[in-house]
Amino acid sequence: MKSSLSPFLSAFLTVLAIGLFLFLAPRLAVPSHDPSSGHFQVGERLTYALSWGIISAGNAVLEVAERQTMAGRPVVKLVHTARSNEFISAFYPVNNRVESLLDEEAGYPHHLLFKRREGRRKNDIEVRFDQAAHRATVTKDGNTETMEVPPRVQDTLSVLYFCRTLPTLAVGSSTIIYVNHDKKNYRLELKIEGTERIKSSLGEFDTLRILAIMPFKGLFLNEGNIRVWVTNDAARIPVLMKAKVLIGSISATLTKVEGVTLTAHP
Repeated sequence: MKSSLSPFLSAFLTVLAIGLFLFLAPRLAVPSHDPSSGHFQVGERLTYALSWGIISAGNAVLEVAERQTMAGRPVVKLVHTARSNEFISAFYPVNNRVESLLDEEAGYPHHLLFKRREGRRKNDIEVRFDQAAHRATVTKDGNTETMEVPPRVQDTLSVLYFCRTLPTLAVGSSTIIYVNHDKKNYRLELKIEGTERIKSSLGEFDTLRILAIMPFKGLFLNEGNIRVWVTNDAARIPVLMKAKVLIGSISATLTKVEGVTLTAHP
């Protein structure tokens, strides 16, 4: 079993970037206002239980940690952690941490830190994005190189939050995004499949079901497409994520919410 989505987390889904083109509405999709102003706030902390089939696998956390300034730009620090439990760690330990600095006004990332600890695989990855020049400087395990990236490119963590800022997520619509991950640019497609009521330990929620077609491993140990169920409101909080892995499937279920109000169905 391999891990990476965070992410999806990748969270709730994961999704959207390059300049974000909505296929069914052929125009550039941009945030309706500051990403942190209406869709998520500093202090938001979402905890997920990871399951491999019927087996408990560990936990993951998505957090809007703090507000900073970078090169005169207002940014929020996003943090994702994923850790396997004792049982899974016996044969494939996972202890990942991802940090992303997301521009509050523009909605794209400036900086990424990824400390990957998966089985015997250990990598430290840093990415500095020059969004104006459409370039990224990537340092992986001490080796640095510069590469071209698409306009308004996202990283594997920032894309989850940028998705939550889109003006609309209409059922039947499709969105193409580009995500920079592990020194490559990937084309990610999001499809809004429909609405669905989800029951969980936190209550019952009206959600949008989103299919993320991902040609790369995300933050949640996926080997391909991910489905994410997000609350059908302005917050768009991911309450459930599911993905296939090499053997079986893995799911991430929201178990704890801090710093934000989650409204359950009466």
